[in-house]
Amino acid sequence: MNKKRPLSHDVDLQGRRVTIYDADDIENMRSAGRKAATVLDEITPLVQAGVSTKKLNDLIDGFMRDLGGVPATLGYKGYPASSCISVNHVVNHGIPSETKILAESDIVNIDVTILDNGWHGDSSRMFLCGDKVPQKGRKLVDTTYDAMMAGIAAVAPGRPINVIGKAIESVAKPNRASIVESFVGHGVGLIFHDSPAVFNYYCERDTLTLEEGMIFTVEPMLNAGRKDVKILNDGWTAVTRDRSLSAQFEHSIVVTAKGCEILTLSPMGYTKPPYPV
Repeated sequence: MNKKRPLSHDVDLQGRRVTIYDADDIENMRSAGRKAATVLDEITPLVQAGVSTKKLNDLIDGFMRDLGGVPATLGYKGYPASSCISVNHVVNHGIPSETKILAESDIVNIDVTILDNGWHGDSSRMFLCGDKVPQKGRKLVDTTYDAMMAGIAAVAPGRPINVIGKAIESVAKPNRASIVESFVGHGVGLIFHDSPAVFNYYCERDTLTLEEGMIFTVEPMLNAGRKDVKILNDGWTAVTRDRSLSAQFEHSIVVTAKGCEILTLSPMGYTKPPYPV
């Protein structure tokens, strides 16, 4: 007879509290993740030259509420919007604005987190805004997606968590992309940003053992130039110091008995741009 897994509970791993989720709670996270992915699917055909990031944010807010959720970012530690929309050299946490109008050469990251009955569905995707995106931008977007998927493919119970960063490095370095070290992936569930931290680069000392039932994000941020970033005066927007292009993809995943399951896959089958809309 198979041993029944315990209910969701916290464990102490190398001095860190990490939640191990049960089957019911994982199903709740599937729902939240599916809704986050649906929101990104809905906004995809609307990411076009001439639209403001504020307009996209307002639409995202409406999509979330139509799905029975609310935007988790709105008011979170004072953040003023329902999404993060980061264009070109903005690494993350770009605040939507009426004055930021997308151009045909832009690369754009849209990061959404829907709060669905207390559970956080967290995901982000890159978008190519039109047909004039330079080859350097297209390559960076492709490399970042491939790095995220390599990190996800490395996940399995019993492995150290630093295999994720090592896998991301194995894609980023040969493609001459630098890895932003100032931000990490994170545990997610009933808490928006929880343990464990998930480094996007290989950290030898971070040997936390992955266990079935852990839920966290894998979200590498890669730059076409140097890895250094700075935070603007708004206290949120992170940009590359050398103003080089930056890209990010993010999935929420759960560790399974044999590997992992992506909770935020696109219902429309969108993976990386250009999307077939």
